[in-house]
Amino acid sequence: MMLKGEKSGLPAIVGTMVAALLLLSGCQQTPKAGNIDEQRLLAADKDADNWLSYGRTYDEQRFSPLEQVNADNVGKLGLAWSVDLDTRRGQEATPIVVDGVMYISTAWSKVMAIDAATGKVLWQFDPKVIGAKGAHACCDVVNRGVAVWKGRVFVGTIDGRLIALDAATGKEAWSQVTVDQSKPYTITGAPRVVRDKVYIGNSGAELGVRGYISAYDTNTGKLVWRFYTVPGDPAKGPDNAASDKAFADFAGKTWNGNWWEMGGGGTVWDSIVYDAELNQLLIGVGNGAPWNHRARSAGKGDNLFLSSILALDPDTGAYKWHYQINPGETWDFTATQQITLATLNIDGKPRKVAMQAPKNGFFYVVDRTNGKLISAEAYAPQNWAYKIDIATGRPVERPEARYADKPYMIYPSGIGAHAWFPMTYSPKTGLVYIPSMHVPLTYSDDVNYERHPGRWNTGVSFLAPPEGAVPGKDPAERRANLAKQNYGALVAWDPVKQKPAWTKRQSWAWNGGLLSTAGNLLFQGDPYGFFHAYRADNGQELWKFQSERGIMAGPITYRVKGEQYVAVLGGYGGSMGMATESEWMRRPTPNGVMMAFKLGGTAKLTPLPAQVKPPFAASKDNFTPAQLAEGERWYFTYCSICHTGPVNPNLMRSALATDAQAWQAVVHGGALKDNGMISFAPYLSKQQVESVRGYVLSQASKAGAEGQK
Repeated sequence: MMLKGEKSGLPAIVGTMVAALLLLSGCQQTPKAGNIDEQRLLAADKDADNWLSYGRTYDEQRFSPLEQVNADNVGKLGLAWSVDLDTRRGQEATPIVVDGVMYISTAWSKVMAIDAATGKVLWQFDPKVIGAKGAHACCDVVNRGVAVWKGRVFVGTIDGRLIALDAATGKEAWSQVTVDQSKPYTITGAPRVVRDKVYIGNSGAELGVRGYISAYDTNTGKLVWRFYTVPGDPAKGPDNAASDKAFADFAGKTWNGNWWEMGGGGTVWDSIVYDAELNQLLIGVGNGAPWNHRARSAGKGDNLFLSSILALDPDTGAYKWHYQINPGETWDFTATQQITLATLNIDGKPRKVAMQAPKNGFFYVVDRTNGKLISAEAYAPQNWAYKIDIATGRPVERPEARYADKPYMIYPSGIGAHAWFPMTYSPKTGLVYIPSMHVPLTYSDDVNYERHPGRWNTGVSFLAPPEGAVPGKDPAERRANLAKQNYGALVAWDPVKQKPAWTKRQSWAWNGGLLSTAGNLLFQGDPYGFFHAYRADNGQELWKFQSERGIMAGPITYRVKGEQYVAVLGGYGGSMGMATESEWMRRPTPNGVMMAFKLGGTAKLTPLPAQVKPPFAASKDNFTPAQLAEGERWYFTYCSICHTGPVNPNLMRSALATDAQAWQAVVHGGALKDNGMISFAPYLSKQQVESVRGYVLSQASKAGAEGQK
């Protein structure tokens, strides 16, 4: 080849080589979108610019070595850009940032790619989920994130699919249905990827499903292996799954009764962690279905692998070891909360550990080479156990905590001392930072338990606190004192000493996920719309930003062209957003927003329209006392779990309640099923639906008469 204007010989050859090098240089400047492989993920801790996986690295510590934004200058942090979302449902995702591109999932399992420096939306993907599956989502139609691997973006959907997208265009590469869609399965968790296999679990324990985790080929979507976390119907024999041997050898013997009729539970809906040092996959397993051990397993047996940390071979799914947090689980004490890996110096020796702060209020440090318990102490107030026996690894329970003979006000409750909100571990301070909660509930044995497949099944009656459990001279004072017991805390926990370094009590219970950085900073959102920055060494608040919508998701930080950004999704929802009301939360929630901040940022959020609260429903229709009593029963059985908070319509303020025909069309006929409001015809007759309307109108009238606004 001869370049124009050159003579043959050495100059021409040199010119050709230079042109080729320039061409190669240009290619290197524009890497393939979503260019993540095993080598890059294994080295993610040294890649400060990016946030390559759900917990930044395989260890899922959620710590960043970036320190351009630090405790000395964080007060200068301002909004760099924002992207308005299309729904006001809950936003829980942790963004992934790869080479200047951010990939996020949003409510209803949608996915977006965004320029991480400017906020420009590069592409959007809508999986067009089955809207009716929203009714099977125990805790809103949320999604906690995506995984990126070799040019593809992977997302699980609320209707149980796993989808692979082209990272450059957002176009679908393949889609795989991972569940029986006729059953109340959903997916809300983020997938994880290891060596060309993508792992995904599912949700739906309370509604009556059997939990499992699956591995799929990232290139083809073909199922590689599956591990069930609870045994199936013995009459049907083995599953031909990776879990068969464990259940045949020992785990199957820990179950009694007819547990399989409601699936057994044990869903893997959040924590999936790859331990690269030991080549094992650690998963957190959820609660039983129903919750109540007596209703689920005749009150007998440990019920493996409920409420357990489970170690599997990532290539085959073969069982390696387990540690069960709560044998015979009966409170909704899941072990699905974040599992963080580290090497800690304990008793003068380095120990490879897995750390978890599950719902039950104890902080566990487990030897991840063998699953043996190293230590466990309470990081939050609890009254269900005297201690955790280190020799046996089992809790020493308070007998009354199993609420067999009489009601018991327990804390933590099923709300949890720590739910899905991500915690963070800072190697710089040596502390684990936990978004903790204190929300007591009174449990009672539901001796008249009725199974409602597809709806909530707990086997528990939730009652007012027993006499003397809450101080007060009259019911009003006791209610006020009970409300004061609902609070949150930011706990800086020393995992070696097993005690808090400091604790910051918060007025809100439903607090946001956490990020720690080398800049001596912690970032966290709250349900009142503020995004906070605290000193990591002592908890002092240094900065906050009002986003005008609750923030639950885990924040991240990254760097583009030398500039550090801190980013978080805003959007209140989840189980609290559907089922809990407060003065602030009575107004409708605005749509969610993706926000990124930098030093000196001057951007502004899009102004929100005025939030107008509908009036209480009023009608001249008359209902008998018997109808109102029946309506109250079915309202609390089926309706209150989704319609008490600000996310879904407040039925007391619904215009539909004033029109019997319209009410029947929605509640019995399923006219709004595509929005997640399914038909309740399988559960309620038309007469029972009308009785619920009567109860709703009676409560609306009562609230109006009391002067509520």
